[in-house]
Amino acid sequence: MTLQSTNSETNQTLRNTPYDQMKIGDKATYQRTLTEQDLILFATVSGDYNPIHLDETYAANTSFGERIAHGMWTGSLISAALSIVMPGPGGIYSGQELKFLRPVKLGDTLIVELEVLEKNERRKNALIRTDVINQHGKIVVKGTAEIIPATGDVCVERVHLPNVSIEGM
Repeated sequence: MTLQSTNSETNQTLRNTPYDQMKIGDKATYQRTLTEQDLILFATVSGDYNPIHLDETYAANTSFGERIAHGMWTGSLISAALSIVMPGPGGIYSGQELKFLRPVKLGDTLIVELEVLEKNERRKNALIRTDVINQHGKIVVKGTAEIIPATGDVCVERVHLPNVSIEGM
């Protein structure tokens, strides 16, 4: 089984993949592009004001030559993929190992690739490969997640969040 999603507003219903329907080798994807607003909002909600993310002059004088995303912004895309694509609503995200390999820059489009690696029948949990790949086909984050999928079908309407604006943007 292969599932995919983007951060599009068109997908109004979220459906899960229950534990018993998940199979080793099942794959899913989730896609998102990093915007200026993402950087500012993530800094605001996380409290991470490192100038590498927010100050163009500072960032220009680093080895990256420009501002980069917070590593955990990229990690949060994995959380989004697990919660809305596979296993989807009703699942619990119980652990994560991450290795940050490359910077994510403004305008980068990232694809989170998920693949079921293992299932534990006794615990009813699974190990998922969680790689994040940029628009150039380069892996920016490599990892694995432990999840506890719901045991039954879950179908819910997507919650619509309010529009958020930032003064000066």
